[in-house]
Amino acid sequence: MKNSKHRALLLLASVAAIGATTESVFAGGTTTASRVQSGLAPVDFANAKPMPLPRSSTTANLAQLAKPPAVAFGPPGVSPGGQGSGIQSPVQLSKPAFIGEAATPPAVINEEGGTGGIPYTTSQVKAVGDNTQFYYPFRAAGRLFFNIPGESAWCTAGLVKPGLIVTAAHCVANFGKQQFYSGWTFVPDYKNGNAPYGTYTAIQARVKTSYYNGTDPCEQSGVVCQDDVAVILLNKVNNQYPGNVVGWFGYGWNGYSFNSQSQALITQLGYTENFVDGVEYALDGGNLQERTDSQGQTVSGLSNNTLIGSLQSNGSSGGPWVVNLGQPPVLTNINFGTAADHNIIVGVTSWGYNDASVKEQGASPFTTGNITKLVSDECAVAPAGAC
Repeated sequence: MKNSKHRALLLLASVAAIGATTESVFAGGTTTASRVQSGLAPVDFANAKPMPLPRSSTTANLAQLAKPPAVAFGPPGVSPGGQGSGIQSPVQLSKPAFIGEAATPPAVINEEGGTGGIPYTTSQVKAVGDNTQFYYPFRAAGRLFFNIPGESAWCTAGLVKPGLIVTAAHCVANFGKQQFYSGWTFVPDYKNGNAPYGTYTAIQARVKTSYYNGTDPCEQSGVVCQDDVAVILLNKVNNQYPGNVVGWFGYGWNGYSFNSQSQALITQLGYTENFVDGVEYALDGGNLQERTDSQGQTVSGLSNNTLIGSLQSNGSSGGPWVVNLGQPPVLTNINFGTAADHNIIVGVTSWGYNDASVKEQGASPFTTGNITKLVSDECAVAPAGAC
């Protein structure tokens, strides 16, 4: 884990319509940066490309998987979510080149697996002919569009407060380069070029200063890091924050829902596709929300990141890793176990491996030093109702 100075330092990128670019560093506080948006190119929804997933050149071995976290995170905690009204306000963003729909129900198969050895299943969120993706909690996740130098890109994000989303820091800033991206626009429940609940632009984004300046503890610099986590404050549409409509996930920290062997059942949500040597290897063209269900394992040799098996790739960055997904049952003559809050994010997609056959992805741990600090600092300056 990082020292107390690293825990205290955060970075705030404030996005304004008009203003000068300024940055200030305060020891034990935050770094702020106001970005000029006038004159910048708008986000190109139709031609946005999936944000490349940071790739690790080394693979965790079984000995690493068996070890508990190197440092105890402290007492686990949780902040619950909410369901929202579910009222749609559709917007057509673009007509994608590929429309992802399954023609016939897929056959029942065994769990997939890669050379990494972690069983998992990756499937569309929706079943054939249904509207599962329009229900909570799935509609609280969506595509995050933004501009990087020379083009538009997308990641995945999930709401954790009515007006606040969580995503990966590498979807917000260029690790160690003191460079922010711009134009973040969140599209909850994006589907085939449609925004069923509208689009929401950003007010400001926040990452750890250690990620921004490149001092974050990383097993592989800029790839497998302790704090690849960011939050983004959103504007209202029709006087409502997106979470008032689609709901929001809860979030947990310090190993919430993990057992004594540092394991948990994880559901990963994301929009993903990949290009290798000009050839597209895509999951529904990146136009449908996908879910992966896998055992998660905290690995001490990977900066205490969580590792899962997954078929997802580029564009899935920032996608929520959820425990206890779904509507809780009504219990009779039985009680829930420990860490029973439903729809709780405990990480976001951060990186994968160079070798696609491994089929594993990693996520920085959610701790009091990153997710709780990022959310509390952002909510301290957010407008009423955003948190």
